[in-house]
Amino acid sequence: MALFFIVFLLLYFCICFYIGYNGWKWLKAAFSFKYKKLYITLITCLSLSFFVAFWMNSAILEMIGGYWLVIVGYGILLLPIANLVYFLTKKKWKVGIGVAVLAFFAFVFIYGSYNAWTPVVREYEVTIDKPVNMGNKNLKILMASDLHIGTVVGNNHIEKLVKIVEDVKPDIVFLPGDIINDDITPYVENKLSETMEKITAPYGVFAVPGNHDDYGGHNLELKSELDKSGIAYLMDETILVEDEIVLIGRMDYSAPNRKSIEELMKDVDTEKPIIVLDHQPREISIAQENRVDMIFSGHSHRGQLAPAHLITQRLYENDWGYLQKEQLHSFTSSGFGLWGPALRIGSQAEVMVINVTFE
Repeated sequence: MALFFIVFLLLYFCICFYIGYNGWKWLKAAFSFKYKKLYITLITCLSLSFFVAFWMNSAILEMIGGYWLVIVGYGILLLPIANLVYFLTKKKWKVGIGVAVLAFFAFVFIYGSYNAWTPVVREYEVTIDKPVNMGNKNLKILMASDLHIGTVVGNNHIEKLVKIVEDVKPDIVFLPGDIINDDITPYVENKLSETMEKITAPYGVFAVPGNHDDYGGHNLELKSELDKSGIAYLMDETILVEDEIVLIGRMDYSAPNRKSIEELMKDVDTEKPIIVLDHQPREISIAQENRVDMIFSGHSHRGQLAPAHLITQRLYENDWGYLQKEQLHSFTSSGFGLWGPALRIGSQAEVMVINVTFE
């Protein structure tokens, strides 16, 4: 593990050097820039910012570090092409190529910020072939995954979720994992419990752990905080909602002692509608084989920044959106919050609303 970390750091700083070197050459050509020591200091600080942010728990550094990671990620893809064009044109377009690269990053930062902080509501209609005696035999579900509450995502963004819940007026709300972003300290210090308690629904609000909820070892503390807000935090638990719907909340896939779906359904009446909250969309087929009717997940962020969605598509059977597999209806959200860069390209912060009809 230590060797992997060392190799990763060496590779990362080599890439940072490559990006910094290209930037220096362009600044000299375009503006006769001469402040080499200042430039080296700036690139070094940017390269270290994301790591230092976690050590100092700094929102500003985390934002800066996230933006730098985007420059690194897209720089790996763009700069070799820019270098090739530069040499093929016999160095005539040096300034123009640099301007084009800057324009690309300006687009990424502006449009990506819009996608990250402007959530969209996506609606779906499904039918479950099981009868219920509740209400008008319809159920409106609101699902928002991956809030990632921390130093970057805070009260302002969660208030947007509160407003959506108030407008949609769902019967029940699901929050399938990654409520916090590793550390619960910002959640407590910024009194997010007071904001989260505004998220209400007639049949309740239910959440389950995600991998980032567990990384800091704060699952039990988070459960206590959510209890204050009237949110049930299900950790490998099976409950009955309104005596009609079986709801199973699973521990995250990374949890060492996570129960199997078979264990959780041991005494379940399969004639009733069965809904599963499972943060990572890894066991969709297993849920379908065990006669689950609906499963709600997140985790993938749909890659968050294209073309990473090509990777999530290969990793998960349903990395984003809606998939029906025989009787099972699978919903995987790209997430309401974000991890790392406060940007989204090829995905957008979202809330899913599912109108269910029981027959």
